[in-house]
Amino acid sequence: MARRRTKRRTHVGANAPAAALSGHINTKDPKSMVIRIGAGEVGTSVSQLAADVRRVMEPGTASRLKERKANRLRDYVSMCGPLGVSHLLLFSRSESGNTNMRLAITPRGPTFHFRIETYSLAKDVRKAQRHPKGGGKEYITAPLLVMNNFTSPDSDSKSKVPRHLESLTTTAFQSLFPPINPQTTPLKSIRRVLLLNREKSAEEDGTFIVNFRHYAITTKAVGLSKPLRRLNAAEKFMSKKGKKKGGLPNLGKLQDISEFMIGGENGDGYQTDGTSGSEAETDAEVEVLDSAPRRVLTSKARTAAAVAAENGYEEGAKDDNVERRAVKMVELGPRMRMRMTKVEEGLCAGKIMWHEYLHKSKAEMRELEKKWEIRRQEKEARKKVQKENVEKKKKERALLRKQGPAKKEGEEEDDGDEMDVDNKYDYDSDLYNDDGFDSEGVEGDAEEQVNAKLEANGKWEDEEEEIADGKKPKKRGLKA
Repeated sequence: MARRRTKRRTHVGANAPAAALSGHINTKDPKSMVIRIGAGEVGTSVSQLAADVRRVMEPGTASRLKERKANRLRDYVSMCGPLGVSHLLLFSRSESGNTNMRLAITPRGPTFHFRIETYSLAKDVRKAQRHPKGGGKEYITAPLLVMNNFTSPDSDSKSKVPRHLESLTTTAFQSLFPPINPQTTPLKSIRRVLLLNREKSAEEDGTFIVNFRHYAITTKAVGLSKPLRRLNAAEKFMSKKGKKKGGLPNLGKLQDISEFMIGGENGDGYQTDGTSGSEAETDAEVEVLDSAPRRVLTSKARTAAAVAAENGYEEGAKDDNVERRAVKMVELGPRMRMRMTKVEEGLCAGKIMWHEYLHKSKAEMRELEKKWEIRRQEKEARKKVQKENVEKKKKERALLRKQGPAKKEGEEEDDGDEMDVDNKYDYDSDLYNDDGFDSEGVEGDAEEQVNAKLEANGKWEDEEEEIADGKKPKKRGLKA
């Protein structure tokens, strides 16, 4: 029997189904959904903000999610389990015009409520930059999460922002992205940085404000002059196919390559980044090991390397594998300044764990605990009753399936009984006599008058014989 063909062009996951489903990420990595609650009511700016945040969360998010006006929160929650979604970011706009964001952890919470005080879209950030960073391969991998000032050393359980709330918020944001192992994660895979900075309030007024920034990481080699970097970029540019050659340096008016390197006839000579003043700050330099493949050394080469190491040339050999690069971050957007207002225990519902404006005393908290306990017991009782009803209906259906043929016979007998009951009521002809009312509705008709005249003349008997013999009776009219 011929083997069934596997489509390889129309199905991305023909060779690697797991990789196709996750999109360059592991199947165990957290996944999120960025949703606009009330898609037709939030406005274009909030819709674009949700799209920008969805871009930040890639690749572990639903990039092509389409919301509808009829969709409710329960519709998305019901799909979190089958799709493996672990976080929900819900954007909405209140009646007073405030833009809100909720960070909910599925399936049982907690939920963090933020009011977005100010925000800037990604397109506005790009317009303000002289050399904006385009969208390339930065979104293939998850960003590096950097959090600052989320926990304060002076906080405790009695503070306005208790310590357990700070730890809970830190854990919630950390779980948005997959963890990074510094020993195994390649540096080339870290292309973006998501910075979350908590503002410290001088008065300790119990506010929890988070600044949201999104950057792209760019690097360049240190110690090379600008012309040499241009030649290096031109070499990489030539290796790409299907590209225009507009990025190549113009050497048509120069006599030698040295003129290009020193800057023309009146150039200042060969300059490095250090002498030209274009070098980045020293704090932004990092040393990266060269990951290029190297040939296997022979026994003589290994012996020579060992002798060189004994003679004090080991550091020079190490420096050959190290490359110094300058790191620069370019902001991608969006920007947000978020103020946390409350934390709920469940998924967008449940007991309030912390509130910025409302503070309860211990007695009030005990009363609320009692109310929530009563609600929980009532909910458990309803679930128990519903479960019993479901089991009861299942048993009834199973019993009806077993007694199917017997029930049909019983139904036929019941129909006969009903007919017998109807036959008890005999037809009373006195109710429908001539003096009562005309059941056929022919009283006063011409046919009735003809029949009466035939009967009076004695010709109705002949008409009856013709009808009995199957002959067609003659048409007779009514004579005056």
